[in-house]
Amino acid sequence: MESNRPPPKMGNQEKQVVEDGNHNNTSRYTRQGTHRAISIFIVVILLLAGITAGVLWIVYHPHKPKFSVIDAAIFALNISSTPYIYITMQFTIVTRNPNNRVSIYYDHLAAFLFYKNQAITAPLMLPPLYHERDSTVSFSPILGGGSVPVSMEVVNGLETDEGYGAVSFRLVLMGQMRLKYGDIISGRKGVHVGCDVFVGLKRGVVGQVPLLGSPVCRVDI
Repeated sequence: MESNRPPPKMGNQEKQVVEDGNHNNTSRYTRQGTHRAISIFIVVILLLAGITAGVLWIVYHPHKPKFSVIDAAIFALNISSTPYIYITMQFTIVTRNPNNRVSIYYDHLAAFLFYKNQAITAPLMLPPLYHERDSTVSFSPILGGGSVPVSMEVVNGLETDEGYGAVSFRLVLMGQMRLKYGDIISGRKGVHVGCDVFVGLKRGVVGQVPLLGSPVCRVDI
C-alpha cells in the first residue's frame, strides 16, 4: 500500500548547504570560463602578432647591417702601472644599412676595446643612431681615457706586440636595435658587433696608426 505522506521538509541547515553548493559550483564554472576566455584571447593575440611578423618579413625581408673599421689612431698607452693599463684610442666605424625598405634604430650602444679576450677600456655609451634605408653612416668614438685593471697576460702581450710593431685588438659594439617597416617599428632586439682590428703600433708612437689588412666585423642579432 502506497503512502500519501508528503516528503519530509528540508531543514534550514540543509537548505543552506544546497544553496552554498550551487553557489560554489556556479562560481567555479564562472572562473573557469573567465580563465578560458583570457587564454583564448592571449593565444589569438600571439597568433596575430606572429602572422604580422611573418608577413612583414616576407614583404620586406630585412638583411643584417654591415660594419667595417676604416681608420684608427692612438693618443696614449701606458702599461707601466701594473696591473692597470691606460689607453686612449679612436676608431672610425662605417655601418651600412643594405635594406631598401627597412630603417634601423640603434639604442643603448656601448663600445669596448678588447685585447686577448679581456676588456682594456671601460664601456663608452654612444648616442642613439638612426640609420636610413639604403644608407651609410660613419662615427669615430674615442675609447679609454681611464685606468683599467688587467691581467699580466695583457701587460706582457702588449709589451711584446709593441716590440714587433703590430697589435691585434677586438672592437666590440653592444646594444639594441629596432627595425622600421614603413610606419611600423619592431620591438627591441639585441645586437653584437665584433671587429678584429690589426694595427701597426710601436712604443711611443701617437696619432694615426695603419690598419694591417682589412678588419673583419661580425654582426650577431
